[in-house]
Amino acid sequence: MSTLNVDKVDPSTGTDLELGTSGDTINIPSGVTIANAGTATGFGGISWQSVVTGSTMTAVAGEGYPIDTSSNTCTITLPASASVGDTIVFADYARNWGINRIIIDSNGLNYQGASDASSISYGINGTALRIVYMDATKGWIPTVAGAVVYSGGNDEGIFGYGHDGSVTAVTNLVSNAGVVSSDVTGVGTARYAVAACEYGGNKGIFGFGYTASNVSMTNLVSNAGVVATDVTGVGTDRRGAAAIEYGGDKGIFGYGKGAALVSMTNLVSNAGVVASDVAGVGTDRRYLGACEYGGDKGIFGYGDDSGYASMTNLVSNGGVVATDVTGVGTGRQGIAACGYGGDKGIFGYGDTAPSVVSMTNLVSNGGVVATDTTGVGTARSYPAACEYGDDKGIFGFGSTGSAVSMTNLVSNAGVVATDVTGVGTARHSPGACSFN
Repeated sequence: MSTLNVDKVDPSTGTDLELGTSGDTINIPSGVTIANAGTATGFGGISWQSVVTGSTMTAVAGEGYPIDTSSNTCTITLPASASVGDTIVFADYARNWGINRIIIDSNGLNYQGASDASSISYGINGTALRIVYMDATKGWIPTVAGAVVYSGGNDEGIFGYGHDGSVTAVTNLVSNAGVVSSDVTGVGTARYAVAACEYGGNKGIFGFGYTASNVSMTNLVSNAGVVATDVTGVGTDRRGAAAIEYGGDKGIFGYGKGAALVSMTNLVSNAGVVASDVAGVGTDRRYLGACEYGGDKGIFGYGDDSGYASMTNLVSNGGVVATDVTGVGTGRQGIAACGYGGDKGIFGYGDTAPSVVSMTNLVSNGGVVATDTTGVGTARSYPAACEYGDDKGIFGFGSTGSAVSMTNLVSNAGVVATDVTGVGTARHSPGACSFN
């Protein structure tokens, strides 16, 4: 067998040209090997690499990667620049992405139309994922994939504000391992019964609350966890509202008590701008919880409706609140909630009257609330909760009859851990959100 090196030459200049220009027909006899053929990435050819087992990797266009997440999640950084038609393939080597997901960092480019700020992950066992770069508007588009999760699951979190015998603005950061830091001097007006959520994919916002009266001011949180000074409030002054992220990069405040119980909402843009009141949907109430589910949707649940409610209201990925869903689980107020697992949520703790509880209720990635799970940790009311580590959660602070600072971690499977000795000022009714 012989080896034939084939070149295409411009007959007028003698310049070597790339073999296989569009429109060429090349006949290769049987038994001939083409040396240095390379990989035809523009035509969908993929050069498969060795199995990836690390927690991070950088992908290259034209390559395929079997990724084994048996021991850890894997964060994949996509190329910083791309050309139309660039293709990359990832495969679940050990059918473990449902346990330890892959996380996509689009590295400055859009992904399926979402900005680089969005957290993107895949967490279904056996997924084969092929992405193709289309244009600057939509960026990378999956052409073969399992379900994509646009999660609010950021890497770090923050608890802020609350009541420790008097109102406070102190904050406590949460590391990507769920470790709570000591007090950071408060910024903005001290208050309690605040709400907080993510926006912009990697930032947060505290809003509303009670000083000596109801307020509607907000405080933005940077992607480094730095709290900004007060922003003049928009919407009805109130306390005991809840807030969640929706659509991957926007937020919504809802419910609370102003002069009376309300169900109105206020949308938050992906730049952190709060909109005016939207007429309420569902039962007026306060001291409820809220969390994300399904990667880009949310749910409000439980609360004080002049009783102890367990009803819920789903929020679409367009920020539209749905009518009441008949409650599941024990009705209670002073509850907290957060996301876990990238696409699921959990409600926990609260006051049922006559006692505080530590029970939890899981929320599926379809927004279905499960029955009560026996509580873990100290029973209490008025804690706060947020995500950390991309796919885990943490409940913190609250009141057992007096303010506490203990925390309880939530695994990426929704399992609540026993009490962790509190760090920071004991207080109840803070807010919490994540950032990255």
